[in-house]
Amino acid sequence: MAAMDMDAPSAWGVLDGVTLPRGYRVEITEGKIIMTPRAEAQWKVVLEAAPQIRQQLAAHGDILSDVMIDFPSSQYGYAPDLAITAPGAERNSRGRFEWHSLEAVLEVVSKSSRDNDFAKKFRLYAECGIPVYVVVDPEAGVCAVHRRPTRTGTYEEETEVPFGADLVLPLAGREITVRTDGFPKAGDLG
Repeated sequence: MAAMDMDAPSAWGVLDGVTLPRGYRVEITEGKIIMTPRAEAQWKVVLEAAPQIRQQLAAHGDILSDVMIDFPSSQYGYAPDLAITAPGAERNSRGRFEWHSLEAVLEVVSKSSRDNDFAKKFRLYAECGIPVYVVVDPEAGVCAVHRRPTRTGTYEEETEVPFGADLVLPLAGREITVRTDGFPKAGDLG
């Protein structure tokens, strides 16, 4: 991936004025607009995790789901399944949060998003310095917690947390604990 242009316009600009269909997740990867329906397992993980995180955040940050985030590239526009903003984070002139406002991102991988979540988002989130990136994998029943991002697009530390164990998100000056015993495995859904 080439170096990021910090003055690049938002990738989301191509969608200004466009009415998007409901029920689809929209993201931009390598300049391509990708629309996919949310898988049942993804939705259920978000429903389980979001209230737990929100309750523990109180006034120290906020949680977002499927909200457009501005990244320092006109080729990438992601709306993470769950994103935790830093305390005091402010929106930019477009009304959106930027990458440097994020303390943690949780993506729930599906069959159609594996390449993005495990490779492209992994690289971009690390390059942008997002401190904690979690890939929740309902197929494998595991959460991969990535910490200590590098500007070269990798994370120096990875911990795997199986569904059923507590997922601990180490944020600046605090920890958030998410119970994963309610996370559905993809094979368990009808």
